[in-house]
Amino acid sequence: MARQNHRTRIYQAFRSRIQRGEIGPDDRLVDTVIAAELGVSRMPVREALMQLASEGYLEGTTRGFTLPSLGHARIMQIFTLRRLLEPHAAALAAQSRSDVQMDAMSEAVADAVQTLETGDITQFYRASEIFRNTWLGAVSNIELRQTILRYLAQVQSVRFATMQDPVAHRVIVAGQQELLDRFAHGDAVGAGERMLRFVLEAEQSYLRLSRADQSALTAG
Repeated sequence: MARQNHRTRIYQAFRSRIQRGEIGPDDRLVDTVIAAELGVSRMPVREALMQLASEGYLEGTTRGFTLPSLGHARIMQIFTLRRLLEPHAAALAAQSRSDVQMDAMSEAVADAVQTLETGDITQFYRASEIFRNTWLGAVSNIELRQTILRYLAQVQSVRFATMQDPVAHRVIVAGQQELLDRFAHGDAVGAGERMLRFVLEAEQSYLRLSRADQSALTAG
């Protein structure tokens, strides 16, 4: 029973960290190291990490667990899911967001806007994660919310790379500002439409950067 409780606690803690963007593409999760840090045996840690891997949050390697490294085709499939699911989720969030959630989103967007001047990508990433997780927290359909969180966690490395591009940086912040306005006015239709455009913009940024990377490899 104790091992089961440890496994559940560790699973929930690391799933939350992944969803909040606190685990990056360069981080490696090693069961023996985590077990020593938490003061528990190796087995519940490994079971928790294996469960996260089975759900798509992590992938196993010979040296521990990391965020998934996805190929181009898989990333494009996730963009298809995003176009189908996130506009509806944003519409639901616009109808049910609380004042507390609006305050949190407003602060996050203000922090993101500030990074246009400072160029602080780490702050931009964290502010974007807070904005995303807050509006998703207002989505009344729990299964929809968890599905979106799961596949977005799988492409954290892609999202972080995109955010480092100056053009994408400006486009993302503008999208967040406009979505915030839709949420503030409880505009479900407008939120859904703007979220669809937000996803399409993200897809175009990814494709543009992928082509640039491919051209650089060819030239090299």
